[in-house]
Amino acid sequence: MEIAFAVRTGTVRAVDVVAEALERIERADPVLCAFTEVWAEEALRRAGEVDTLVEAGPSRSSGPFGGEGPGARAWLPLAGVPVAVKGRHGLRAAVPLLAAGGVAVGATAVPGPGTAWQTCGLGARGRTVNPWRADRTPGGSSAGAAVAVAAGLVPLATGSDGAGSVRIPAAWCGVVGLKATNGLLPSRDRTGLAAPGVLARTAADAAAWWRAVSPPTTAADVPPTTADDARPSLPRTAVWSPDLGFAGPDPEPVALARAAVDRLVDAGVVRLVRPPAPPPLLLDPAPAWLALRDPGSAPAALAEAHLVRAENNRRLARLFAGAELLLTPTAPTAPHGHKGPGDVYSTALTWAFNVSGHPALSLPAGFGTDGCPAGLHLVAPHGREALLLTVAGAAERLSS
Repeated sequence: MEIAFAVRTGTVRAVDVVAEALERIERADPVLCAFTEVWAEEALRRAGEVDTLVEAGPSRSSGPFGGEGPGARAWLPLAGVPVAVKGRHGLRAAVPLLAAGGVAVGATAVPGPGTAWQTCGLGARGRTVNPWRADRTPGGSSAGAAVAVAAGLVPLATGSDGAGSVRIPAAWCGVVGLKATNGLLPSRDRTGLAAPGVLARTAADAAAWWRAVSPPTTAADVPPTTADDARPSLPRTAVWSPDLGFAGPDPEPVALARAAVDRLVDAGVVRLVRPPAPPPLLLDPAPAWLALRDPGSAPAALAEAHLVRAENNRRLARLFAGAELLLTPTAPTAPHGHKGPGDVYSTALTWAFNVSGHPALSLPAGFGTDGCPAGLHLVAPHGREALLLTVAGAAERLSS
């Protein structure tokens, strides 16, 4: 990341970077309500520790930010980077980021008591609003995280995604949102449906998060992805589906996502191939997700949920045998008002991949007639986060 490079090379001090982030939060948060807590004093103290380590140099550094031990990652890859963490209990998920030199500046808003998890967050000063239109929701449940990144308050914010809770707010706030492969990273979710994720300004920033949190698998500390995923060998084969065979998305999000796909095709980033079988592509995962999530589900409902999961897993395995990516709109609708989503679940195109566990990423796909962003949803085989990030990076370069 540019911030970390500047801090490591002494161009800027971590304390100054963090102080500027705290000033931005102080100015903007009364309107956005992206944060529930801001840890100014602790953040400045930790930033000072980063500066001390930088002054000492990698060969003399030790302590919570690591050093150059066997198999260590690049020295302080997130040096001085301000990080927002999801919710009051999000610091546990941020430990690898802090070990990489990142600085936690505060806890972001999630839906408050009695608030639908897929709508708005509740910050310390009130309801969390979409930075593009205050009368619209930013999406949830990583609401404050998406807003903090979209508004430029921080470059990185942690999230968790149990049904689309990283990808939907990323789409509706116009940032990158990555959900990791389920089970690959630690998660407190007892159902196995939720996975950690990140919201970031760019694919490169999301990749910095991924390198910091992904578990080492070799002495060279290579993330658990195929080696080719990190290389810009293009085009990548992909299947496009506007609805996954069961959802009823609105025309505009579909059109925006398809236009983004066409740009990728025209630029040689992806090559579309036919689905391996006639529609429907997948079975509707809604009943399965709801049954798996509910600890009181009847045995018959759970048995049916496992059958749906197994069938969708077979269909996805067949799809990924002939293509590297599955592309859809991220959300079936534009951001709705704060009163609620109406009849259409915002998760209609995302929660299938919480049930299946596949990694997925939302990439900005343009703006609707309401002035709000929409997202293109990229899904990859298990463990191929680097592929998603490679394609997202190539897509960003088209618009730069």
